[in-house]
Amino acid sequence: MFRLLHARIPATHPAAMTSLVLTLVARREETSLAAPTIALARDIVHAQGETVVLSPAEAVDIPCPQTAHESLPALRAALEGLAIDIVLTPSTNRRKRLLISDMDSTIVANETLDDLAAHAGLGERVAAITARSMNGEMDFATSLRERVALLRGLPISLLETAWKDVTLNPGAVEMVRTMTAFGARTALVSGGFTFFTARVAALCGFDEHHANVLLMDKATESLTGETAQPILGADAKLNLLETLQQSHGLPEDAALAIGDGANDLPMLRKAGLGLAFHAKPVVRKAISAQINHTSLRTALFAQGYPASVFVSA
Repeated sequence: MFRLLHARIPATHPAAMTSLVLTLVARREETSLAAPTIALARDIVHAQGETVVLSPAEAVDIPCPQTAHESLPALRAALEGLAIDIVLTPSTNRRKRLLISDMDSTIVANETLDDLAAHAGLGERVAAITARSMNGEMDFATSLRERVALLRGLPISLLETAWKDVTLNPGAVEMVRTMTAFGARTALVSGGFTFFTARVAALCGFDEHHANVLLMDKATESLTGETAQPILGADAKLNLLETLQQSHGLPEDAALAIGDGANDLPMLRKAGLGLAFHAKPVVRKAISAQINHTSLRTALFAQGYPASVFVSA
């Protein structure tokens, strides 16, 4: 038998003194974390110490030894078919002091450039290029230039039309505002456009946002089919992470990065915790910490935050 603790892990708790913490999070719309499931996970990873409940029937932390890495394939196989995410993190420095997040298909449910193109009747052509780029089959800068060139001559008003389609992903506001409340710096970084990142950042409460700038012809109130240079791609995302760490005097393991596409890989690999969020296959192959079933709330659970301290407004 094992006991469930409904409390934050104190520094003297056995869970704080083990090598790793296994976080299990269930998609509550489809399933729940029942005692037999938790017991199975504990057995597979050779759990040490007591299970800590972060959210009843939704999320738990299980202290475990370093060898838990070797048990992950068996655990994933045992939980296959269940809408449960598995994240393994070091037991120290779990709460990150810097958040770097992608926007499209991460903070928002949309691919905003694809949506913009769809309103112009170019949806399929642009979406096909986007898919190749996000799967790592095409250089991001080249793909962006090709997609934006197709927008040449379109009215600026289409940006407002596309904005009406934008939907925040569940947990986006909670993730950003909770980390902010606990002292983290938060930055939204996107290979998309500042027109959208400025608005999404304001809705979620990000401290800053970075993206590409769509060039416009004010005389004709139309898009020129170009972006300002340099193009913000994978290297720029990584550079932002490193710059913010240095400017705020943070250690290398203090950052959480989250994204879904190939242009997010460098920052995901570099961050203390890189989370692949409902990611493309190329990203899932490279990044072991994954959110495949649940929401952005899991990014908080993976840092040891109990749901009782989440901030949503």
